[in-house]
Amino acid sequence: MMKISTRVEYGLIALADIAINCKDGKTVSSADIASRQGISQKYLEQIIMGLRQGGFVKGQKGSKGGYTLSRSASKIYLSEILNALDNTILADTYDEEDQNSNNIRSSMNTCLWEKFNGYMRRCAEQMTLSDLINECNENSGNGQNYMYYI
Repeated sequence: MMKISTRVEYGLIALADIAINCKDGKTVSSADIASRQGISQKYLEQIIMGLRQGGFVKGQKGSKGGYTLSRSASKIYLSEILNALDNTILADTYDEEDQNSNNIRSSMNTCLWEKFNGYMRRCAEQMTLSDLINECNENSGNGQNYMYYI
């Protein structure tokens, strides 16, 4: 399994939770997300601030306050989320110094790592948040159905 930061993992989880739980104009509080997902609320608030700055969520203050998606989950691509939370994940592995040398490292970068990055980038550019939620529903081994429909 690929290693990603908790910031990216929790950001994806928070967006999925908001998408699943904000129906009919209802907002989702960070306390509810933190409780449901087992994430520190303080850390989650920092991540949500980045998601707000990235234009993925909007906040509402007051007694009915919380968060909603700023646009449909079917219009939010994973590549956008990944780049907003950690712009190194989909970055090219291209190193000019390696490209000019004729060694195993240079060959591996070209033959292996650049291909992996390309596959991952294409996947993230084509997959939306709603696609991710639907795949999680289909692959869920615990029988939990999040009942998320577009």
